[in-house]
Amino acid sequence: MAQLRNKYQDLLIEPTRTTTQREKGVLLILAAILIWGIFAYIHQLRNGLGVSGMNRPVYWGLYIVNFVFFIGLAHSGTFISAILRLVGAEWRVPLARAAEAITIFALPFGAGSILIDMGRIDRIGNTILYGRFMSPILWDITAVTLYMFSSIIFFYLSLLPDIAIMRDTLPENAPRWRRVFYTRLALGWQHSPEKYRRLEKVLGSMAIFMSMLVITVHTVVSFIFSMMLQPGWHTAILGPFFLVGAVYSGSAATIMLMAALRWKFKLEQVLPFKYFNYMRKLLIALALAWSYFMGVEFLTAIYGNEPEEMSVVFSKLYGDFSLIFWTMVLACFFIPLAILLTKGKKSVAWLVGAAVIINIGMWLERYIVIVPSEAFPRIGYELNQGFYFPSFVEISITAACFAGMALLYMIFTKLFPMIPIWETAQHVPGLPHGFTGYDDDENLSLVGDD
Repeated sequence: MAQLRNKYQDLLIEPTRTTTQREKGVLLILAAILIWGIFAYIHQLRNGLGVSGMNRPVYWGLYIVNFVFFIGLAHSGTFISAILRLVGAEWRVPLARAAEAITIFALPFGAGSILIDMGRIDRIGNTILYGRFMSPILWDITAVTLYMFSSIIFFYLSLLPDIAIMRDTLPENAPRWRRVFYTRLALGWQHSPEKYRRLEKVLGSMAIFMSMLVITVHTVVSFIFSMMLQPGWHTAILGPFFLVGAVYSGSAATIMLMAALRWKFKLEQVLPFKYFNYMRKLLIALALAWSYFMGVEFLTAIYGNEPEEMSVVFSKLYGDFSLIFWTMVLACFFIPLAILLTKGKKSVAWLVGAAVIINIGMWLERYIVIVPSEAFPRIGYELNQGFYFPSFVEISITAACFAGMALLYMIFTKLFPMIPIWETAQHVPGLPHGFTGYDDDENLSLVGDD
């Protein structure tokens, strides 16, 4: 059993101790894109938001699209780790950390997109000094900030035993900074039954809080739009619509990362196809839920037949935004659903393809929710005044946000095991049942069948 345990640990720890030349090349490319985006932002900061494509009446463009998209992406970790923990879905265990890491690294770029959108970032302190809770913007700042700090604490606690494992299994020739790094982060953790029981209780309690928070946060994000008397925005359905879309895109991103980890680090035993099949079924349910909300939203607007609402609807169906809209419908529903119901039943590659298409579609969905409503406001503008096309500066900063998130994620995989060692062994085919991460006789062992 000790040999089996050590073999399993080594399998998950090995990726943190080696970095190939190809990985270094990818890191350099991502860093270069990030640096380019930083220069683009400095250019915007010096010359003002006039360098962007935003105008009147389109006062929110790519930055707010990115804000909604990244915050939605960040819901994957909470959904898979917290909500599925509450319902007792054991299949979520090997997937939890990959999803939680998406949350941790997506949130800063989501919240940061708001700061990027500000022409005078030096005035951000005014929201705290002079902010009034009658404003939905302040609701959003409060909810996202609380979600970010809560997610970090939840993520760190679930990571703590594995940090201690990394500390205890470091080879003698390991760099000194790694030993100091893991020792400080482990906070003196020792693998005792009592500590694991307490950790499980804390994580279970936090899962309840995080489950409520994930529902609240993206609903509050939608309030920035739905509380305005703007065509296409002022509807009660926008809250649950945003929430379903957030879990949809986050779950698709989790499949992409699962497949990347499985392929790169040869984790077929740890991440067998059955876990992908669970996620496939989840995506089918979410695709149907998303289509339901989309259909109800359009049915309500068309049945009401208000002139201002119909201007936005027509612009999406066969007007200026029709190409983006129908591409979004294909990418969010028809194409992925066809894949998930056929080829995706037996192929990880097809599932990854569907997940990529879903996230492209969900980014376009955010765009199609935000920009057309601004281009056709109630006060009335000529069509040429409502036209918006993102500038090269906006595109550069957007690319930098995605590259920055990928860069942080890759760095994380070089420091910590991406599959929770202390939780997953009992769910891995070929290992005996009854693995608890500890027993009374030795630290971190397999107990049960011999």
